[in-house]
Order: sequence, then structure tokens, then C-alpha cells
Amino acid sequence: MDAAYLVEWLNLVLRWAHMIVGIAWVGASFYFIWLDNHLHKPLDPADAAKGIGGEVWAVHGGGFYTAKKFTVAPPTLPPELHWFKWEAYTTLITGFFLLCLVYYYGAEIALIDPSVMALDKTEAIALGLASLVVGWLVYDWLCRSAFGGDDAVLGGLLFLYCAIAAWALCHVFSGRGAYIHFGAMLGTIMALNVYFVIIPGQRELVKAKEEGRTPDPKFGLMGRQRSVHNTYFTLPVLFTMISNHYAGLYGHEWNWVLLLMISLAGALIRVWFVQRHKGDPNPLVLAAGLVVLALTALLALPRPSDDGGGPVAFDQVAPIIQARCVSCHAAKPTQEGIAAPPKGVILETPEQIRARAATIYQQAAASRVMPPGNMTHITDAERRMIARWFKGGAQ
Repeated sequence: MDAAYLVEWLNLVLRWAHMIVGIAWVGASFYFIWLDNHLHKPLDPADAAKGIGGEVWAVHGGGFYTAKKFTVAPPTLPPELHWFKWEAYTTLITGFFLLCLVYYYGAEIALIDPSVMALDKTEAIALGLASLVVGWLVYDWLCRSAFGGDDAVLGGLLFLYCAIAAWALCHVFSGRGAYIHFGAMLGTIMALNVYFVIIPGQRELVKAKEEGRTPDPKFGLMGRQRSVHNTYFTLPVLFTMISNHYAGLYGHEWNWVLLLMISLAGALIRVWFVQRHKGDPNPLVLAAGLVVLALTALLALPRPSDDGGGPVAFDQVAPIIQARCVSCHAAKPTQEGIAAPPKGVILETPEQIRARAATIYQQAAASRVMPPGNMTHITDAERRMIARWFKGGAQ
């Protein structure tokens, strides 16, 4: 069996699985945050006497539902409790294997950019794994330190830490590799929050109830803090999962700033949604998120450049595309590790090249992210030729 074909199918299966379990995790997380923020005083006074602190009534799918939350714990535990943890664990596992397949097995294409930092494959993989481990260790230390008792101070420190991480990753890896590792770092933190803090706290609550003692409130406080962090990390992580489609961002000279700004915008928008669940949305928070997003778009605008002359003819550009692009973008790619033309883009005929003129310009000349890691050794002069051809009308 052809190795590229096998990798293609592994990619498909892992990506699909990661998306499925990720939706399950994010969906459950968002639902319980919504649930917590919509609790009302129980309608039945007898429920309050049983220790129920709030309830929600809902209609969905043709049926009526009621969810009740105990202030601390029920008088007696039921024979079966549903734990929401495997969604987080399987998202981490499938995401890690997908990261290994796409960015480590294919490091020369997806992770390494010699123009950013000259790395060999082993060095790149080691740095990628280290970013995940260090990301969690520093985050967890900050939360457990004296700073963790003040949410405002901790929030500021975490933002600063994310800024440092974004800058460092974008100065080590290709823009595409840096963005996905930033998201993988946050995603790893989210899953390990569940494994090391949230679930152990819930186990302590159950154990204390079984032993007839009052649970230590610190476990609940720590779990709630980490849950809040997880919900604000969610939208930035989801952005990085789709970021490889947007070379204008990860290929920009200020890519780390754009990454940080979009992450901030996502966190602010999520804050507004949480406030809305509570019935007290602050329009300034939503406005701030949208303004940051708009500023990101303005900062990412391509800057005018001197391409060194007037329009060039198609005959001058066609050999460049043939030499630098067609090894991947062909009906039957000849580039090792490429089983099918990326995103279905084929550049073998004049008609196909002209139809993709804007994409060729954006990827090869404006953002300069193609070819990946410049594996076909396109020159700056050739990039300028492509730009002159496109700006001259791509005739």
C-alpha cells in the first residue's frame, strides 16, 4: 500500500474522530455553563428542603425536561452517576495523534520553515512536544501559586504568558505550525485541567458524601476556576483548528500579534455569552471583542510593496509555477508524502493557473507561506514576478 495514501486516510479518520469528540466535549461544557447560569429557585418548596439550590425547566425535541442542582450534595447518592470526562480525554488523545501525523511525521512540510529557524526534524518535534509540557507546567504553577487567589491578577498573568508563548512559537516554527501548537497548548491545558483538577475535585466531593463528612471547599473552588479558564480558552482553540486555511494571518510578519488578538477577541466574545446566560450581558464586552477582531483584520491587510517593475506576461510566470508548485498541485503529485493535490488545487494548465491567480498570489507572493518550508526553493525574484503578473491583471 502506498504510504501517502495510508497517511491520507489516517489523517481523515483522526481528524473526523477529533472533530466528533471535540464537539461532544465543547457541547457538554457549554451546556453545563448555560445550565448553571439559568438556575432559578425551585418551584416546589419541598425541593428546597431536600437541599436543591436551583432548577431549570426546558422543552426540546418534543419533550419537557427539568434539571436540578443541589447546593452541596443530595441526602443519598444514587446508584449511578454520569461523569463528563471521556469527551475531554478522547479529544486530547485524538488531537495529539493528529498533531503527530500532520505536524511531526510531516514536519518538513507543515512545521519547519528555514526562513524562521533552521531546524532538523528531531529538533522541531522536540520543541513542539516541549511547548505542550511547559505550557501546562507553567499554567498549573501560576494557578497554584499565590497569584491564583486573585482572578484578575491571574488573568493578566495568563494573558502575558499566552503573549510570550505566541511570540516564541511564531519565531521557532512556520506560521501554520506555530498557530496549531498555540492551540494545542491551550487544548492540552484544558484537558489536563479536567484530569488533574476538575475530576479529582468531583471524586473528593463524592468520597466525602460517602464517608459522611463535609467536603473541603478548596476542591470546588479550584475546579470552578479551571472550568472558567476552559470556557474562555475554547474559542481561541477552535480558531487555531481552522487557522491553516488562512495564510494571510499565519503568514503575516506580525503573525504572533494577530494570533493573540484573535484569541483575545474570542475570549471577550465568550465572556459576553456567559454574561448573557446570566441575564446581564454587557454590550461593551461584546463591542470590545468585535473591535479587536476588526483591528486584527486591519492589521492583517497586505502592505503595498515594490515588486520591481510593471506587469509580466503569463509565459514568464508559467515556468515558475511548473517548477515550484506543480510537484504538489497536480492530478498525480510527485512530491513525496503528498497523495492528492492540497485542497484540490491543480495548476497544470493555463486555465487552471489563471482560475487560481488570486490564491497563487496570496500564498506564494503576499504571505510567502507556499511552498511549505520553501521545499522547492522558490526565489524572492520569482515571488515578485508572480506578484507583478497578478497585479497586472493575471492575463
